[in-house]
Amino acid sequence: MNQPLSEYLKENTKQFHDAVEAKFESQKIFDKSYTLNDYRQILWLNYLFHLNFETKTFEAISDETAQKIDLESRRKLHLLEIDLKNLEMDLTEPNHEISVDSEAEALGILYVMEGSSLGGNVIKKQLSQNAEFTNRDFHFFGCYGEKTGEFWKNFKEVLDAKFSHDQYDEVLRGTQKAYQFLMDS
Repeated sequence: MNQPLSEYLKENTKQFHDAVEAKFESQKIFDKSYTLNDYRQILWLNYLFHLNFETKTFEAISDETAQKIDLESRRKLHLLEIDLKNLEMDLTEPNHEISVDSEAEALGILYVMEGSSLGGNVIKKQLSQNAEFTNRDFHFFGCYGEKTGEFWKNFKEVLDAKFSHDQYDEVLRGTQKAYQFLMDS
C-alpha cells in the first residue's frame, strides 16, 4: 500500500520545515525570549509569502477541490494586513514573479500555508503567555481558533484522496517552491 501524500510531504519537507523554523528562531517562542521585533519579522515574512502566493495558488485550485476544503475560508492575507497595521508597519505590493503551474503544485503550496496555520495556533498560545504580548490580538496566528484541527484534518483527507502516487513529486515541487521562497525572503 502506498504512503498517504500528506505523510510523503511531511517526510520529504522536514529539512525545509526545520530550516524555516531556525530562520524564524522558533525556539525563542517557547523559552519566552521572543520579542515584539521577532514577531514583526515573522509576520512580515508570512505577509510577503501570502502576498506573493495566495491569489495565484487559490486560482490554480479547481472549483471541486475548493468546495471540498472550503478554500475561501482559508485566505489569510487580510489577517496579516490587520496584524501589520496594528504594529504600524507599512504594507507593500507583490514583488516576486511567482508561477503556480498546476493544481498539484498549488496544493503543495497550500500544504505549507495550512501547516503554518497549524503551527500558528501553538505560536499564539505560547506568545499569549509572554508578558511582551499582553493585550495583543493575533489575527493571523490562531486564525482558525478551535477549528484548527478540523481544518487540517479536512485538508489532509482531500489532499490524500486527490492524487495518485505518480503525482506526489509534482505536489512536492509546490511545497519546495513555497519553502524556498520563505528561505530566500
